[in-house]
This record gives sequence, C-alpha cells and structure tokens, in this order.
Amino acid sequence: MIFGKIDYINLLPFHVFLKRSALSNAFKQSLEYKKGVPSVLNHKLKRRQIDAAVISSITSTHPMYHRLDMGIVAKKEVKSVLVKRGKCTLDPASASSNALANVLHVKGEVLIGDRALKAYLQDPSAYVDLAKTWNARTGLPFVFARLCVTKDTAFYRRLAARFVNQNVRIPRYILNQYAKERGISEKDILDYLTLISYRIETKEKRALKRFLGLVKK
Repeated sequence: MIFGKIDYINLLPFHVFLKRSALSNAFKQSLEYKKGVPSVLNHKLKRRQIDAAVISSITSTHPMYHRLDMGIVAKKEVKSVLVKRGKCTLDPASASSNALANVLHVKGEVLIGDRALKAYLQDPSAYVDLAKTWNARTGLPFVFARLCVTKDTAFYRRLAARFVNQNVRIPRYILNQYAKERGISEKDILDYLTLISYRIETKEKRALKRFLGLVKK
C-alpha cells in the first residue's frame, strides 16, 4: 500500500493520526517518499504510482477511483486558498482552486497552501479568500480535496472513518517544528485548523456536486 502525502498544514492532524496508528513501517515510510502538492498527486494516482491520496476534488470523479467520505473542507473562510488581485496567474499546485477562482469570476494570482496562509496573515486586505466568497454566494462549505483510492478500499475506508471520528491533538514538538519550517506561529496554525473539517457528508456532497456542475458549464 502506497499513500501519497500532501505536506501542507491543512492535513497536519491526519499525518499525526497516521503516525500514531498501528500501521506497517513500510506504509509510514511511503508517506515520506511520496510527498507532493495536490496536482502532482492527482497525476500519480491516475497513473497508479500510488494507491491512495487526498487529491483535488475536481479530479476525484475519475471512474477508476473509489471516493471516500474524507477530504479537506473549508467550513466558511479558509485563509489558504486566495486570489491576489492583479495579473491572472494560476497556481500549478492545485486544480480545484484554479477552477474555483474561475467559477467565482475572481481574477488575479491564485495562491494555495502554506505560502498562501503566511501571505494572508501578513496582509489579509490584499487577498480574496475563495472559500469565504463561495460560502457567501452559496451558503455551502467548499470541498477542496477528497480521499480517493484505487485498491485496498476497505482498509482506507476504515482508516478514514477512524480519523474523522477522533479529535487529534498535535504534539507540541510537531507544532513547533511546523511553525519554524513554515514561518507561521503555533497559535496561527491552531487557529487555522479550526477553519477546516475532514468529514464529507450530505452538505459537503451537495456543495461538491454544485461546484462540479458549475465547472462543466
């Protein structure tokens, strides 16, 4: 089993959960060797170079994938998927965020992930929060990514169910490490994680269906 890892703060609770879980060393080692931004993992999963990953929601509809009820969901605002007004520039790291900017008709430079969060915290007024804009227009959360698998579906379904039903506490040493590496304070990391949910239930599925329908149009 080979799992692709998005090494962003938004999945930090899941990575801590995996680290603590009774999983094989080979599985845990694959997390470090198969890191990548969402767009890279989209490609690797499609080519079956990995067996499972939390991939961009816009690419999760591929017929070969088993889509599980776990992902990265912005409840309202998110602070890490932004548009800086000005010259239109897509972020090559994320398919869903680029498509969301287009659906919302927000023009400018798209930024995602930890660098976007850091930029937002430095100057919130310079950016449009795409998840916040989506929520204001639709009243719905936004599903940025979803756990998809191509094999060992039952194993990953159990793993995802265990994760979303736990309140994962991030150890201080890991929080401190991320804070130093990303240049974002421990408090800001913890505040940011309160904006995110990992459950994909009825409301999230309705939001995803609406988004994908708008993309097709």
